Amino acid sequence: MAAEGGGKEMNEIKTQFTTREGVYKLLTHSEYSRPNRVPFNSQGSNPVKVSFVNVNDQSGNGDRICFNVGRELYFYIYKGVRKAADLSKPIDKRIYKGTQPTCHDFNPLTATAESVSLLVGFSAGQVQLIDPIKKETSKLFNEERLIDKSGVTCVRWVPGSESLFLVAHSSGSLYLYNVEHTCGTTPPHYQLLKQGDGYAVHTCKSKSARNPLLRWTVGEGALNEFAFSPDGKFLACASQDGFLRVFGFDAAELHGTMKSYFGGLLCVCWSPDGRYIVAGGEDDLVTVWSFSDCRVIARGHGHKSWVSVVAFDHCTTSVEDSDPPAEFSGSDEEFHEQIHFAGGRDRANSSQSHLSKRNSTDGRPVSVTYRFGSVGQDTQLCLWDLTEDILFPHLPLSRTRTHTNVMSATSPPATGSATNTTTTTTTNPPGTNGNNTVSSSSGNSGALSNSVPAPLPRSNSLPHSTGPAGGNTTPNSHMSSKGSSIIDSAFIATGVSKFATLSLHDTRKERHEKDHKRNHSMGHISSKSSDKLNQLSSAARTAKADAAKTLGTLLCPRMEEVPLLEPLVCKKIAHERLTVLIFLEDCLVTACQEGFICTWARPGKVGLLPSQNPTNSPSGTVV
Repeated sequence: MAAEGGGKEMNEIKTQFTTREGVYKLLTHSEYSRPNRVPFNSQGSNPVKVSFVNVNDQSGNGDRICFNVGRELYFYIYKGVRKAADLSKPIDKRIYKGTQPTCHDFNPLTATAESVSLLVGFSAGQVQLIDPIKKETSKLFNEERLIDKSGVTCVRWVPGSESLFLVAHSSGSLYLYNVEHTCGTTPPHYQLLKQGDGYAVHTCKSKSARNPLLRWTVGEGALNEFAFSPDGKFLACASQDGFLRVFGFDAAELHGTMKSYFGGLLCVCWSPDGRYIVAGGEDDLVTVWSFSDCRVIARGHGHKSWVSVVAFDHCTTSVEDSDPPAEFSGSDEEFHEQIHFAGGRDRANSSQSHLSKRNSTDGRPVSVTYRFGSVGQDTQLCLWDLTEDILFPHLPLSRTRTHTNVMSATSPPATGSATNTTTTTTTNPPGTNGNNTVSSSSGNSGALSNSVPAPLPRSNSLPHSTGPAGGNTTPNSHMSSKGSSIIDSAFIATGVSKFATLSLHDTRKERHEKDHKRNHSMGHISSKSSDKLNQLSSAARTAKADAAKTLGTLLCPRMEEVPLLEPLVCKKIAHERLTVLIFLEDCLVTACQEGFICTWARPGKVGLLPSQNPTNSPSGTVV
């Protein structure tokens, strides 16, 4: 936990940390940055981002890295844990005038040792297609800013395609491009293709093929990040209005939604098997959302500021049978749900098949662990384990009950489900606020709505007792297996990122004081601006009222209604806010706004000798 020690120790930059699999070590000689290694003055600059690609080089050193720092873009051979970084020899370096790179993405399908396709988004709204190996610029999209004048927030190649890519803007729009088409010399005209709650999809009206092919308008405010599911069929969007929206990409249909506890969502990622989505943002939390159940199943609290990146560790995520594999024993409907997700593709990995077999003759489930990480503006790296005590809070006692509690979207959230037992908890794990120090629940299933929720898991280290089947079979009648109720009410709350206060324990007086501070502490505004001030106050009240409608619903459960995860690791690893977290096979990579890209060797991987360091690192790390 971050609460180790205090004072000076709290401000130390950590160079290693320990997990159950061993010690992760920072390789200071594998640090990438600008060639002069001088910390970048990040004031007013866009976040540093990193992209990787493997070009299948015959030498066995096929990894390539691209990163942006301010107006500069660099392309290097990435040597990882094998050799020290040689910053004197970038393959390509570009300095832009009048705009800054904001994001980039390689196309892995077309990458070779002689050529790579790299998309680069810019703060002025343009998207550039370049080949940093050939040092060529192929095309510039939205050159005259006729399509969108706002900055690019995220750019991705469409999975499985050599020519299609998707671009998100701070305007909240999402555009589908084809590299073979031009953008035209006039602003595009659109025709409505599909519309739903909080989103609309338009096609471009043109006599000849031109970009963009499609325009998505998603939510209110900026679309901060999007991510394709592992099978490429679904698209998860994290927006400034605080909503996570998951779409079927080809059909442009809304699958489900989730609302942040407070403020905007800044980042999103999928689990390797596509079953779970993790999002982070301005509420300082990481939120785990179930794709099949369309509901929040856990939150994680460890950061002290906004969460900027979340990512799953595909190498540490594991699914192991506690007994010899058993035959699938779920219902036909349960089996159909899994087939519906997999879509008949062969890309569903072993995690899905293992989870399908979690019923055994003696009722003991498989051992499931999803590892994911997060970094934030608090300069901290957090690692989290999502285990079966969170995913499956009640052991299956029969096939019917397994279906109700694990797979079916009609099952209620885990809270309040153990209503026939009396449980008392007298201690909290380290780092908890003590609000649930003593908790009890008693009664029967008929009093489910009036009973005090049973204690929820606060960490993944200790098992928690669960009650009998009573009280677990009451379905949420307002929610179908497709999550239609979520979709119907998904967009009740909008624009709450600057005003909403959702603390569960504030007194009425405290809330009034917070309202006053948020809405009226504007001493620099002259008396002539009173009308504008009144409008802001009114907007704040409306936003808070709208946010209150979602709090306590399936869109946004209260804090005590879902398990609260605690990080396995929470370490300060940089001087400036962190903007990158990428898990690779033999290491993990982080980056901060100063422009330093750091490599952390996994346990057991070969480190580097000090003699291999070509220059001294100025990063200020403390060993």
